[in-house]
Amino acid sequence: MSGNKLNPAPLGLAGFGFTTVLLNLINSGLLDSSAMPVVLAMGIFYGGLAQIIAGILEARLGNTFGAVAFTSYGLFWLSTVSIIMGFFGEASKAGVAAYLVSWGVFTAYMAIAAKSHDRATRLIFTTLAILFFLLAAGEFNQTVHVIGGYEGLICGFSAIYASAAGVINEALGRKVLPT
Repeated sequence: MSGNKLNPAPLGLAGFGFTTVLLNLINSGLLDSSAMPVVLAMGIFYGGLAQIIAGILEARLGNTFGAVAFTSYGLFWLSTVSIIMGFFGEASKAGVAAYLVSWGVFTAYMAIAAKSHDRATRLIFTTLAILFFLLAAGEFNQTVHVIGGYEGLICGFSAIYASAAGVINEALGRKVLPT
């Protein structure tokens, strides 16, 4: 970020990254499902609301990519929590797979749009697209689901790194962490 212009991206990236890591610790089997209440709370407030706020701030700055990405993935987290909690009934495996494929398609075109962005952003969107397709297939194959969980950790930690780079580089006034 340069000058006095607010950069909401580190907030959105942190909300996305930490929530993604928590869920994929469960998907990979590194944490058991008893940790799901933590993921759900994080999904509502940090993955959901914080990203929506970041998206609105990006829109105010005229950044279409940031506005679409952060508001969409904020709403992804809110809808995912709704599905996991069964707010609208129990979802079938095929329904969840279709949901994940839809997000994979959205993320694939966002990954194409990210080609003009830094390496960290390209990595986040590429690994996220792969994650959605793995988790969709993982609805029908537990091994693929676990592989998706590990791949999701790469995606989530990439977003955390990009958030840290944004905050640290701005705070120190120089590029300490490359993106």
